[in-house]
Amino acid sequence: MAKVHVLLKKEELDAQRLEGKVVVVLDILFATSSIVTALAHGASEVIATPDGRAAQAAAANYPAGSYVLSGELNADTLPGFVHPTPRALLAEGIAGRRLIYCTTNGTVALAKSLGAAHVYAAALLNGRAVVERIVADHAEATILIVCSGSADNFNLEDFYGAGYFVSLFHQALPEAEYSDAALAAELLHDHCDGLDALRRARVGRMMLARRLDDEVAFAAQESCYNVVPKLQNGALRPV
Repeated sequence: MAKVHVLLKKEELDAQRLEGKVVVVLDILFATSSIVTALAHGASEVIATPDGRAAQAAAANYPAGSYVLSGELNADTLPGFVHPTPRALLAEGIAGRRLIYCTTNGTVALAKSLGAAHVYAAALLNGRAVVERIVADHAEATILIVCSGSADNFNLEDFYGAGYFVSLFHQALPEAEYSDAALAAELLHDHCDGLDALRRARVGRMMLARRLDDEVAFAAQESCYNVVPKLQNGALRPV
């Protein structure tokens, strides 16, 4: 029987035995939303790195013009990097190019998940497609939905996103075992407006203060993309 659990922040991965498990990483504002958007709009792959130095080292392996280098540290775009939000990446022109990407939390969560059997990057934007793929391929697995959080803190927007995934899993796998954290996330999602939740979250308020309400609204859309990014051989690619 499948088991579905929600981790409230990426640091909780340190205490998990990941072997044989399926991990779904969420960083709604904005890392995984940006990864999903880039791949949905024709990026060849996403190389997720833990920091700017690693991103620049990865970029040195590819010809100039063949990639987009994007990233932030503590919500500030790194010098010489493209702003790491979904709409900014689309404006840069991502189709046919590799995205080399680093963020403070989301790409770190992906790196922490490497011991799992299967690792997916997900967002509200592609929730249904990811759940359908996992149900088709791993229906009996233990599924960890990982909220990236922020510097060892809980983030409302990721927990809301986790609730959307739990709700979708509940529809597809009603007999699965759901942890209390998973059920709490589902209750939040099912009784709140998504855009309102994202705007009221700490990171959402920060984005609104920076006049990025359009990016927050974009990330609040549910299941508008069918792309399913899976971490394979060091890169995220659609499966």
